[in-house]
Amino acid sequence: MREHSGRNVVIVGAGAVGATFAYALMLEGDAEEIVLVDQNQDLAKGQVMDLAQGRQFARPVQIRVGTAGDYAGADVIVITAGSAQKPGESRLDLLQRNARIIRSIMGEIVACGSQAVVVVVTNPVDLLTQIAVRAAGDERQRVFGSGTVLDSARFRGLIAEHCQVNIHNVHAYIIGEHGDSEVPAWSMSNIAGVPVWDHCGDCRRCHGELRDPDNRARLVQQVRDSAYHIIGYKGATNFAVGLALVRIVRSILRNERSVLTVSTVLAGEYGLRDVCLSVPCIVGRDGIDRIVVGKLSQEEMDGLARSADILRQRLRELGE
Repeated sequence: MREHSGRNVVIVGAGAVGATFAYALMLEGDAEEIVLVDQNQDLAKGQVMDLAQGRQFARPVQIRVGTAGDYAGADVIVITAGSAQKPGESRLDLLQRNARIIRSIMGEIVACGSQAVVVVVTNPVDLLTQIAVRAAGDERQRVFGSGTVLDSARFRGLIAEHCQVNIHNVHAYIIGEHGDSEVPAWSMSNIAGVPVWDHCGDCRRCHGELRDPDNRARLVQQVRDSAYHIIGYKGATNFAVGLALVRIVRSILRNERSVLTVSTVLAGEYGLRDVCLSVPCIVGRDGIDRIVVGKLSQEEMDGLARSADILRQRLRELGE
């Protein structure tokens, strides 16, 4: 088990997601120190000054600009850094550029002997997490991606809204790729231990709409399309993902051992190997303690396998 001197979080990337996460983390009070690292030093300085001036309204926390040298003393490193797609640039070109960025950051983390838990956020998160895990020497426990934690939250929110139940009483997961091939794990979804579609049929608020596969498919499509709508309206997503990252990091810093659908390299779980996907994992002080292998329907297992095939093909395109 790693030795922890405190609750030090290094955020790599001071753009919209990194800064929003830093802001949310400051308000929550889970970290003792927040360090922002960015190649654009002026951006990092500006974000830190802005955040630091609000400390009197939040819980005590140190906020400063850092460098790669700060990786050595970190308890958690969250990588939000990445490059935006340029006009005329292909998806593969962008992926290759972001892969180089992740390898470079991971090289610096490994070189300084850091034992921090590393959370990759940069998209496409599953592919870049797999690259990060390999760069760290196949440490799948300590290096993982933010995965479908936010997708699962969106899923729970829509179920809670439909069933008129507090979202905290809904247990539901989106698994697989953080992307269009993601899979709703309806077989593992329940309200107070009652399968969602049974609860929907018994509550008499509707005509058991979630018992109908077509209605369930429409709800899941809302989950998949949610980010596209936000990006269409404002150009990017940052608030909800910032809060999702606080949830992940809190589970690490406080050793909460929460079940979260983070992205990890599978080693036989769900019948899959050598591919990075989101599945329910117990997350604590040392990263992923173990993967929760639930019972899925055959349709869900097939969907997970298709998701894995899509990601493997993209890895082959990358030459990985």
